[in-house]
Amino acid sequence: MTLKAIIHPAEEGGFWAEVPALPGCLTQADNLDDLKTNLHEAIQLWLSVDDEVMKTNANDKVLELTV
Repeated sequence: MTLKAIIHPAEEGGFWAEVPALPGCLTQADNLDDLKTNLHEAIQLWLSVDDEVMKTNANDKVLELTV
């Protein structure tokens, strides 16, 4: 999977980034190398939805997809 992140300079120094395809997926760091590491972690966390949070009923089916 390939995702695009938008990197912004932070007013207080460093950078912050957002992944538009994943609403609410944001991170920040003092330098671009750390920002890249933080982006990988933020994306992995965003994509790892806790199955217990999902509410289903007896008629629903859950399909797991790898992209």
